[in-house]
Amino acid sequence: MAIGQPAGASTTTASHNYAAARAAAIATLKHLMVGQHATNHRVGVPDVRTPALTQDQSTNWSGYADDNTSGNTYSKITGKWTEPAVTCTSTTAIAVFWVGIDGFTSNTVEQDGTLAECSGGSAFYFTWWEMFPSNNIQVVGSTVAPGDKIAASVIKSGTKYALKVTDSTNTANSFTTTQTCAATTCVDSSAEWIAEAPSGSAGLFPLPNFKTWRLTSATVKSGTTLGKIFSFPDDEITMVNSSSQVKAQPGPLNATGNAFTVTWKRST
Repeated sequence: MAIGQPAGASTTTASHNYAAARAAAIATLKHLMVGQHATNHRVGVPDVRTPALTQDQSTNWSGYADDNTSGNTYSKITGKWTEPAVTCTSTTAIAVFWVGIDGFTSNTVEQDGTLAECSGGSAFYFTWWEMFPSNNIQVVGSTVAPGDKIAASVIKSGTKYALKVTDSTNTANSFTTTQTCAATTCVDSSAEWIAEAPSGSAGLFPLPNFKTWRLTSATVKSGTTLGKIFSFPDDEITMVNSSSQVKAQPGPLNATGNAFTVTWKRST
């Protein structure tokens, strides 16, 4: 005699698997390294189309950075985006979207944003911040969803950095925190708007298919000038693998210099 599956058993199993995947996703974040560029981060090929723009390659970053080739230091950066949905397989994969100061030409980081993680075949989304010298990612909101409207900023005043992420769709994921870093330590030598494949103890995580990330409303301040991405020496960064195949491709800046897209190409 055939014995049927107890009523509700499949639902219970699915819920258990999802809970286990979520727990594994959160555990992974405790060991995540974000904002640390790879040693071959900068190629530095001037773009003849736009004299202020340099074309760079990175194994873990894609987007734009304002650098300090003209002696600039930066005290404010902002950006907005709609959280993209990622397509998951059974492989653990992570995509991080952020704005920040430092990291491109220095070893310090002051940054915040969102991340999308594939764990156990399911997608989980978070808000977070990270601040030198601990460089430990601090997860705040765990109910971010694709389509959420996100605004992120880092603002320096003296030795204090105000890091803020607002999820206007689900305010439970929003936060503001103020952290301190000595002026001789956090040098404020760059400002970035980045989609990243972060690292763990085993190296870079695969990059999940996020289709397209669109960064808008970018502002940045250097000295007394509040401008857009192209107001200061800027770098367009393409993420490539060890074989120079493109993993994530930034598009050109829009006409006003405050928006661009990054398009996913491959996971590894």
